[in-house]
This record gives sequence, C-alpha cells and structure tokens, in this order.
Amino acid sequence: MNLVLLVSIFILCIGTSLEGASRSDVNVGAIFSFSTINGKVSSIAMRAAEHDINSDPRILGGRILNITFHDSNFSGFLGMMGALQFMETDTIAIIGPQSAVMAHVLSHLANELRVPLLSFTALDPTLSPLQYPFFVQTAPNDEFQMTAIAEMVSYYGWAEVIAIYSDDDQSRNDVITLGDKLAERRCKISYKSALPPDPTGNETDVTNELVKVRMMESRVIVLITFTKTGLMVFDAAQRLGMMDSGYVWIATAWLSTVLDSKPLLASTKSNSIKGALTLRPHTPDSKRKKDFMLRWNKLSKGSIELNPYGLYAYDTVWIIARAIKLFLDQGNTISFSNNSNLIGLGGGTLNLGALSKFDGGNQFLKNILQTNMTGLSGPIRFSQEIQDRSPLHPSYDIINVVEHGHQLIGYWSNYSGLSVVPPETLYGKPPNCSSSNQHLNDVVWPGGVTAKPRGWVFPDNGRKLRIGVPNRVSYQDFVYKVNGSDIVNGYCIDVFRAALKFLPYAVPHTFILYGDGHKNPNYNELVNKVTTGVSCNLLFNRENDELIYLTYPVILLLQDFDAAVGDIAIVTNRTKTIDFTQPYIESGLVVVAPVRKLNSNAWAFLRPFTPLMWAVTAIFFLAVGAVVWILEHRINDEFRGPPKRQIVTVLWFTFSTMFFAHRENTVSTLGRVVLIIWLFVVLIINSSYTASLTSILTVQQLSSPIKGIDTLMTSNDRVGYQVGSFAENYLIEELNIPKSRLVALGSPEEYTLALLNGTVAAVVDERPYVDLFLSDHCQFSIRGVEFTKSGWGFAFPRDSPLAIDMSTAILTLSENGELQKIHDRWLLKKSCGSETESSQVDSEQLHIQSFIGLFLICGIACFLALFIYFCLTLHQFKRYTPEDPDPSIPRSSRSARLLTFLSFADEKVERMKSKSKRKREDMSITSNGFGKETEPRNGSDRIQRDFSGEE
Repeated sequence: MNLVLLVSIFILCIGTSLEGASRSDVNVGAIFSFSTINGKVSSIAMRAAEHDINSDPRILGGRILNITFHDSNFSGFLGMMGALQFMETDTIAIIGPQSAVMAHVLSHLANELRVPLLSFTALDPTLSPLQYPFFVQTAPNDEFQMTAIAEMVSYYGWAEVIAIYSDDDQSRNDVITLGDKLAERRCKISYKSALPPDPTGNETDVTNELVKVRMMESRVIVLITFTKTGLMVFDAAQRLGMMDSGYVWIATAWLSTVLDSKPLLASTKSNSIKGALTLRPHTPDSKRKKDFMLRWNKLSKGSIELNPYGLYAYDTVWIIARAIKLFLDQGNTISFSNNSNLIGLGGGTLNLGALSKFDGGNQFLKNILQTNMTGLSGPIRFSQEIQDRSPLHPSYDIINVVEHGHQLIGYWSNYSGLSVVPPETLYGKPPNCSSSNQHLNDVVWPGGVTAKPRGWVFPDNGRKLRIGVPNRVSYQDFVYKVNGSDIVNGYCIDVFRAALKFLPYAVPHTFILYGDGHKNPNYNELVNKVTTGVSCNLLFNRENDELIYLTYPVILLLQDFDAAVGDIAIVTNRTKTIDFTQPYIESGLVVVAPVRKLNSNAWAFLRPFTPLMWAVTAIFFLAVGAVVWILEHRINDEFRGPPKRQIVTVLWFTFSTMFFAHRENTVSTLGRVVLIIWLFVVLIINSSYTASLTSILTVQQLSSPIKGIDTLMTSNDRVGYQVGSFAENYLIEELNIPKSRLVALGSPEEYTLALLNGTVAAVVDERPYVDLFLSDHCQFSIRGVEFTKSGWGFAFPRDSPLAIDMSTAILTLSENGELQKIHDRWLLKKSCGSETESSQVDSEQLHIQSFIGLFLICGIACFLALFIYFCLTLHQFKRYTPEDPDPSIPRSSRSARLLTFLSFADEKVERMKSKSKRKREDMSITSNGFGKETEPRNGSDRIQRDFSGEE
C-alpha cells in the first residue's frame, strides 16, 4: 500500500510540474542510467542531435524538439516511473530504456499507449517485434553478436566454451542464443556460470564462480556481462592465474566500450585484460563521422571519449525527427486522447486515467520503420520482415587487447562472415560466408603467446585419465595383460600409445581392465561405461580424489571410464552415445567355413561346366544339327542320301561346329542364319570353358557348400559368433537370423572344434580376428565377401576434444607409415594365412544360368526358322499334285495327305522341277493341240527360287 501511495504522489507531482510545457514542443523522453559509460555518452550525443535539429527550422516546420532525460539509476522502479511520467506529458516517443529488463516491462506500456520505444542498448534478442511491435532496436541486437562469437569459436577450431554471464534477462537470453549458434557449428557451451546482476555483484561472488570455472577442462571463456562486473571478473581471473597462456577470453561489446570511452580506466586494468578479444559495433568511416568526432571534445568537455553507442544515440534522435517531419507532411496532427481501458481507473490514489494515448502512434511507428538515411553510424534502414526489424547488414569490429592498447584483427558481418577487410567493401559482391574464405589477423593471446591455444587442458591437479580396456581371453594379440603385473600390451595399446606421442600435451592415464578374465567382455557394456551423466550437488575434488557435497549445481561426469581403448568396432548404435576417433584398422563381418581342396585329376577337364550345363549344351548341339538338316535337306546334296549316311552327316556337322571345322556348306538363307547364331553361341561357350579350365589347372581350388552370408540366411544351419562381439546383434536385428540358430564361441579352439564336428556350418566374425585365425587353420576359408564395412576406433565421451586430437594423431600415424609397422609387428603371420588368402577366390563351375540368354536366343532362332520353313513348304504343297497317286488310298484321307506331304518334303527340289516340267508339256498339248505352251498351274521355277534362292 505504501508503494501505491508513493507512485501516485510521484506521478501527480511530475504531472503538475510539467503542465506549463509549450504545446508547440514535440516531446521525446529518454530513460538511462547516466552514471554508466553508455548513459554519459548517449546523453551528450542526444543533446547534440537535439541542438542540430532545432537549429534547422525546416526539419520540424518551426516546432521544437524537446528531449526530457530521466535517470533510472540502475533501478527498474525508477525506470518505470520515468516512462509513466512521459506518458502523461504527451510524449510521442521514448529513447530507451538502457537495459533489457526494463524494456520487457515498458514495451507492454508502449503497446497500450501507442508510443514507440527506441533503444540502442537494450538489445535482448528475445524482444520480438511480434510481441512488442512498438519496441524498435536502432542498433544490431545481440543475436548477431552471439553469432559473431560462435563464428570465432568455430574459426579457431574450439569445440567447447564456458559462458560467464550476469543473471539478468538480457545476459541470460544472450547465453541461450549463443548456445544455439554454437550448436549450429557443432560446438557447445560446456558450463554456464551465473553472476549476480550488474552492479550488485561483489568480488567474493565472482571469485567463487571463477574457482569452479578453473576446475573445468575447457579454457575458452565467453564473458557476457556489463562494465563493473566484467572488470571485476578480469581482476579475479588474473589473481587466480586464469589470464596465463592456454586460456581464451572473449568479452562482449562492454569491453570495447571501456577501451573507447574510458582509456584511462582500461590502462589501469591493462594487465588483467591483456590478450582478451572483444567485439565493437562496426560503424563505417565517413566525413560526417569524422566531423562529429572532432566536435566531440567540445561537446563532452573532455569528460568522456566517444564510442559507437554515442553515434547510435545521435542517429536515433534523427530517426525520430525524420519520422515526425514525414508524419506532419502526411497531414497528420500530434494529438493524444484518454485510453478507454484506463477511464475507469482515473480516481483513487493512482491517477492512471491521466495516461494519454498517441492517436497517430501506428502511423508514426510505420514512418520510423521506413527510415532510409545515412547517419553517423552508417546507412540506416530496417528490415521489413515482421519477425525481424534489425538494421540491415549488422557488423562488428573484432578487437584484441594488447600491451599498450588494442588492435583491430578483423571484422564480422552477417553478409560476409569473418574478414580482414571492412564489411562495406564486400556488400557489392555476392555474399560468401564459406568457412574457407574466413580469415582474421594474428592474435596476441593471454600470456603473450601468439600460437592459437588448444582451448582445453587437463588440469595440473587433475586425476589420471581412466581408460577402460577389454580383458580378453582370446585373440590376445590385440589386447592382453602381462601375467603378474598391471601392464597392458597388444596391437591396440601400441596404436594408442603411438598416437599419444603426436599430441601437443601430456595425457596422464591409467589402464583399467574390464571383464572377469574367463570370457571376453561385452563390448556394448564397455562402451556404455564411457557415457556421461549429470549431478546437481556433487563435485569431484581432483586434489584428493574425493566426492564433496556442494550447495551450488555443477555438472559431474559419472562415467566409469574417461575413454575406452581396444578392439572396439565403430557401429551405429555405439555412435549414438559416444564419440569415436578415426578408425585405425579396417574391419567388417565375414563368413568362415570349412573347405575342401580340389586337386587336379584325370577328369578335371569336366569341372568347368556343371552336369546340367553339359547336358543342355549337348542337347543344343544335336538340336541345331537337326534344324540345319531339315532346312538343307531338299536343296543341298550334302544333306541327302541313305538314312545311315544322313545320321552320320548330322552328328558330324553338329559337333564339328564346336571347332568351326564343319565341311558341309549351307545354301539356304534360313540355314545360314541359324548357323551364324549357333557359331556365336559356340564361341562364347568355348571361351568360357577355356578360361575356367585354365583356372582349375593353375590355381588351387577350394570347395564348400557355404558360398557367403546369403547361403546362411536362406538355410537353417547353425552359425557361430565370437562372445562379446556386435555380430550377434547384427545377425539377429539386421539379417533376421533366429537367435536359436546362433552359437556363442569364445576362442579359436572353439571355432575349430565347432566347424569340424558340424556344430556350426560357419562362423561370422570381424575380419581382423578371422585373418589371425586363418593364419593357423588352413582347413578353413573366408566364403564370399565382407558384408559390412566398419573399423576399430577409441571411444571417448560425447563431444570430447581428445577424440578430435587423437583422430588427427591416428591420421599422422597412417601417413608416416608407423601404423602399418605396428600392424605388421603384431598381426602379420607367416603361416598358411597368405595361402588361404590367395585361395579365397573360388573359380566356381559355370552354371546354365550364365548362358541361358544365349541358349534362349539360339532356340528362338531355330524355332522361327522351322516355322518359316514349314509355312513355305506348306504353301508349295498346296500347289503340288502327285504324279502317280496310289489308287488304293482315297484322296480325301488324312493319312494319304500326310504321306503325300512327307513324300513331298523328302523330295529334292530339282526332281520336282523335272516332274512339273513334263506335266506342263502334257497339259500344253492337251489344251490347244498346236504345240503352244501355256503357263503351268504349279510353277516349278517358283519352287526352285523359294528353296534355292536362284532364278
């Protein structure tokens, strides 16, 4: 109740004191904390703009722009009172508030009373124009600043950052936006450290937070706060040794404000801020800007230096003045009326009914958003999108604090990304934010080093890295424990140790065996023990290896292991929870089965074809010979004669085509077509037979009923797999093989026994194990090809920077040949492995399926030739009349016609011609009696042409 009375009295007093204001004045309010750097600079710049506008009567048509300043003094309550005061005095616009906390509150008031709020310091990215249409940000909001920081983090190759921020609306929302922008670039905020809102923080609060930050492994720190708290953080960081080499500090634009406007203050803090990076809103150089900077000393009387926010303050006043001029030129009048929603609230202690609504507020806001001018800060235009009204092409200078001041190392623009040239020079070119075109100048980092920091470290007082290693009982060439000691050796361990040598830092570690030592461990369980968890009130004390209870929330890694090293396959399900390094050996599932050697013998020449292939080939030889005989029999003397001779001719002709040595000539067109097609088929068959027989006689062959994974999928045979391998899940989930068909095998000896006694038809395992197994077991072989492609890698928690560095080291090992040397030292066996490898390629018998197309073509050709031949013969037979028909057989009898047709088909064409000629002579004599020949009914010449192709 006391608060209500205080507000009412304050409003009434202010309203009475301002009643005498001239109605010809155009009232504009300004709400700032004038004890801050931006508050001081902005007030001077706005007074200068007010003077310049009122000095030119053409701008407001003789009206006077009257800016009333209200000092909120870091108080949200006083800021709200100032806004209410302005609403009672016919204020058409308010510049401010300075903080986003008040902007969220006052924007509701602005929406109701149609009075625009214009701010160049309350740059909270969540102040959406959809929710707050009357709130206008005249400087780029912090979404672009957070994007610039994320681009810098990505440019330098850092994966994690720590965010230290003031716990207020703007800083909190900035951190959320930064996290989103980092995630777009596959980076993240690993820890968020909240400080009391500026200026309520103290050194104790800051120091306590930095102690926690120092225990984190990330060394890239983004400081999102304001001047007082920010400088306090740098002082505490210097005392804690956090401004030494290895650290990276990126401060938001508050630090550039200190450097520009308070150079003396910056010089006293130079040791604590040296090496830090910061951003400054970019304002292009121009003559107007230079003139104003020369004029600044007179305006400020040397009390403070100019910064970009002073330029934005000056331009904001001009935006309002131009909007007023356009508003008046449109024939509008500046008028206010009572808000209907507040009429009922006019009585009582709170005189809310005195708050007036700007009648032309909507049009005035529209005029502001249509601004198109060039100010001290550069071209000023607002995006016309409803969701985004930020100034076009926001950009920032990137500044590095050095020994005696600061240096510009580049720029960031949402148009062109990071560059070393001013953004305005790139606006005429196509936008290009490709990472390959990003560039910044050299930086002097904390500690005075110029080499880019890694961005994370193992703390000097930290515990050793706990690395889980599978306790294998088989295939110990990959990983094994030396008897009677804690030493772990093997191929995988040697690769890991060799990779550590290429890291630019030491990695203290200890190997911890995982498994009971009686059977191979489950690798999925091993990988799951590397995943991370979250605890709210526990922290690991790295000095004495104890868990201590804390009253503040922190993130704690709850995994049993910090990494896993061994023969761990990189499969999809595992990559969902952890990160793997670059594979250091290729792997994949293969099928191993018993094989039988096929040695050369007296009947080896029959192996190229299967029995069915031999049978079909023989049938086609006979069939083609028969077809050619039919087509050639009536016109070719070589295919005529006694039956015995004809059979011998057909057989000789047929099989001699195999060697292209047939003596008989074909004279019919149809016979030649069939023979050409058949000779092509014979050519293919001969070539295939020769190649297959050569392979059989020169290469040792292995025979097995198992041809690959397809054979196992379509059969009901039992399949073996290695205990602990991912092969079990793959066979069940991906290949749908019932679990009842799977048999777990724990060692090479079990493999051998199960394969030889028929317990399993085949074993499915990863290629490195199989290669090692086959080096000592030549009676088995890989059947088919690898049906998965993967590799082995080292497992680390999600987003671990060590995984990236180890991947780089593994690539280095591969390029310099060291990786192959380690492989040969452990896994290259000079036994029957190479022989088995060379015999993996089966020279399989040639099946009928490989030639079915050729046989089909040949068969169709034979059928069509016979069909055409039959049609032509039938056509000739219809014109044929036998010379001496058998009187005992009726002419209409079917058997008589059939016998006549067969006799006709068996006769040679030339003989038929002579018969037809005699008959024709008889008919000629009978018909005219004068010896003149007439055209015969059945022309033998046409018959001759039909079958011989001659006139």
